[in-house]
Amino acid sequence: MKTITVILCLLTASFYMPQLQAQEETNPEKIERLEQQKEQIITEEKEALRKTVESINIKLENNEITREEADRLKEEAAKKHALNIENRIAILENELAWLLRNEDEKEESSHRRKHHKEERGKKIYYRTTTHLLLAAGFNNALESGQSINDTDFKPAGSRFFEIGMVWKTRVFENSNWLRLRYGVSFQFNGLKPTDNRIFIEEGENTFLEEYTLDLDKSKFRMDNLVVPVHFEFGPSRRVDTDSKTWFSTSNKLKIGLGGFAGFNIGERQKLKYEENGEKVKRKLKGDYNTNDLVYGLSGYMGWGSSALYVKYDLNPIFKNPNPELHNISVGLRFDVE
Repeated sequence: MKTITVILCLLTASFYMPQLQAQEETNPEKIERLEQQKEQIITEEKEALRKTVESINIKLENNEITREEADRLKEEAAKKHALNIENRIAILENELAWLLRNEDEKEESSHRRKHHKEERGKKIYYRTTTHLLLAAGFNNALESGQSINDTDFKPAGSRFFEIGMVWKTRVFENSNWLRLRYGVSFQFNGLKPTDNRIFIEEGENTFLEEYTLDLDKSKFRMDNLVVPVHFEFGPSRRVDTDSKTWFSTSNKLKIGLGGFAGFNIGERQKLKYEENGEKVKRKLKGDYNTNDLVYGLSGYMGWGSSALYVKYDLNPIFKNPNPELHNISVGLRFDVE
C-alpha cells in the first residue's frame, strides 16, 4: 500500500503543482477551476483504487488468490489509476490551453475592433484633391513685336489641346484662400501656315516655303510633356460632415498664376492635297531644329471648374539662327474632379 501511495503522490506533484505555478499568473479564475477539477480527478481515482484494493484483499482472505497474485494485482491497479490521472489531467490541460488561446485572440480582436472604431471616429481633413485637366483653344506663334494680324499662321485654324492630371493642395491648414495646383500634362500645339506653305528644314535653318501643289491642309504640330504649377486664389466654402471636412470651390471665382516646364517629345507635319486626281495624306516627321526644353508662363481665371486659360512659351520654338517664334495659346480650361 505504501508503494501505491508514493506513486499517487509523485503523479499528483508532477501534473498538478507545475501547471498551477505556470498558469497562476495568467488567469487566476481559470486556474482555480482547474484546481478543483484536478482535485476531483485525483479523489475519484484514489477512491476507485481503494475499492479495487479492498476487493483484492477480500479475495486474499478467502484464499481465492495467493499473496503473490494479490501484490501483482494491486501493483497493476495502482499503475492503471495513475495512468488514468495522467491522461485525464492532460485532457484538462489541453482544454485550458485552448481556452487561453481563444481568450487571447478575443482580447486582441476586441482591441483591434476598438482601435478601428476609434480610427473611424476620427474626422478626416482633405487637404489635397486630384483633378483631371482638360484644355483646348486657339494657338499661334509670334515674333517679338509681331501682332496676330500679321502672323504667318491661321488664327482660327491653329489650335492646341492639353490633357493631364493635377493635384490641388491648400497652402494653409485651416484656410483655403491660397491653393497650390500642380501636376503633369501633355500639350499638343498646332500651327497652320498661311499662303499654302509648309516648314522646310535645311541644316540648322527651318523656314516656311510655298508648296508646289495646292494644299487642302498644312499643319505643324509640337508635342510637349510638362509640369504645370500654379498658385490659385479665390474664395471657397467649408463643408463639414461627421467623418470628413473639405473646402469646396464649386460656383466660386478662381484665379491661377504660374507656369510650366518640360520637354519637347516630338514634332510632325501633316499635309493633304490632290495629285493626279487622287487624295494624298502625308505625315512628315523630323527634328525641324526645335528646342528640346520648353518653359513658359500661364494663368487662368474662371468660375467653378472652368476657366479662361492663357499660356505663353518663353523659349523660342526653333533654335538659333532661326527667327525667335514664341508659342501662345488662348482657350478654355477644365479641372474635372
